[in-house]
Amino acid sequence: MLVALIISCALFMENLDATVLATALPAMGTSLGVSPIHLSLAITAYILSLAVFIPISGWVADRFGSSRVFRAAIVLFTLGSIACGLSQSLPQLAVARLLQGVGGAMMVPVGRLVLLRTVPKDQLVRAMNYLTTPAMVGPLIGPPIGGLLTTYLSWRWIFFINIPIGLLGLYLSWRYIADHREESVAKLDGWGFVSSGVALAALMAGFESIGRDGVDWRVAPALLVFGLLVGIVAVRHSRRHPHPLIDLDLLKTATFRISVLGGSLFRICMGAIPFLLPLMLQVGFGMTAFVSGLLTFATAAGALVMKMTAGPILRRYGFRQALVINSVLSALLTGAIGLFRPDTPVALILVVLLVGGFFRSLQFTGLNTLAFADVPAARMSAATSLSSMVQQVSLGMGVAAGALLLHVTLARHGGEALQPHDFMVAFLTIMAIGLTSVFHFIRLDPDAGAEVSGHHTHPLKPATESAAGDD
Repeated sequence: MLVALIISCALFMENLDATVLATALPAMGTSLGVSPIHLSLAITAYILSLAVFIPISGWVADRFGSSRVFRAAIVLFTLGSIACGLSQSLPQLAVARLLQGVGGAMMVPVGRLVLLRTVPKDQLVRAMNYLTTPAMVGPLIGPPIGGLLTTYLSWRWIFFINIPIGLLGLYLSWRYIADHREESVAKLDGWGFVSSGVALAALMAGFESIGRDGVDWRVAPALLVFGLLVGIVAVRHSRRHPHPLIDLDLLKTATFRISVLGGSLFRICMGAIPFLLPLMLQVGFGMTAFVSGLLTFATAAGALVMKMTAGPILRRYGFRQALVINSVLSALLTGAIGLFRPDTPVALILVVLLVGGFFRSLQFTGLNTLAFADVPAARMSAATSLSSMVQQVSLGMGVAAGALLLHVTLARHGGEALQPHDFMVAFLTIMAIGLTSVFHFIRLDPDAGAEVSGHHTHPLKPATESAAGDD
């Protein structure tokens, strides 16, 4: 499991970066002279870059070698972090985040691909825990570190701390991860890459533009329609191409399809939380970045505790029962955050965030494992790219949805500054989106992914038949 621990350095760096950034948004807005809500652009720019370049990550790894690409991605992510720390305006920060996203697009999916190719399926849950447990330390220490640096030094240091982590990951991957390169690699689907990238970029830009001050109201609908049309072209091309960059035939596998579709709705809900929660605590409740970071620390602490119990839970209840029940609990706990008020006891806030972090992390572990339960080894690269792309688009839509809901609430009451009650509508709305994911998970076969989870409701029935069948 040494490979899993080394790859987790990349996840640690990426997760640390995301959590410290969310904590620093209000201070960054003051420094750069923009509203904290508009800094959602810094988050969505990164996620957009991930979504555009993740589809090509599997092909690049097969063509040039997984370890070599993984190391190059770490270097690019670290350079992007330095550029972010040196930014003097929101446009500069957005461009730097785009560069950082290119590195992230290659870093984490390629690292996960290395792991999937080296670990037997019956050890996949254990390997994923090895991979994600150290990576969970990033979200665990990110909020307090981000709050500490922002309050007592400068928000720029939240990016500079990636430098030593990147150097460590670079050395360990060079020293211990063997390079794997496919002997026969199909020609790059260039039009698939361009069309899918343009479609995703237009759609994400359209969502980001809705309700933004200074943007003509016609821009957002135009971008969304354009993105949708190009997306239709990209899908039709994928159906006809013999070796498409985005292999939609993977959706014929029930476990992969349900994990991707249901997981998308769940991630839209969860993607809004890191954006909305620090804003509510700092702008709505008047807390310092340091105190806000200490409180949001509870979310990651709950996630870390879950990693010790994910295997037994999935083995005892199976993917279907665990995902259905857990999605409901996670969504309700998300809605509960919107009921917080400035006078809500700190102890109650900590409990809700701690328990919510536990259930959300369990859901992510289940979704990430189920997605690859029935995917053949030869198609693992394409599955990793498609799954990672959809994940990032969903998280980006969550951030955009959170920003849009705050814009709409402000516009309705004519306010210029966010108030505590403005966040209630946002959290309750994303809760409703998260609840809709249940309708996908409930269609899973009771034995879905049994080879991975070890949960069998019908011992005499071959698990592969039930898991791979249509729902």
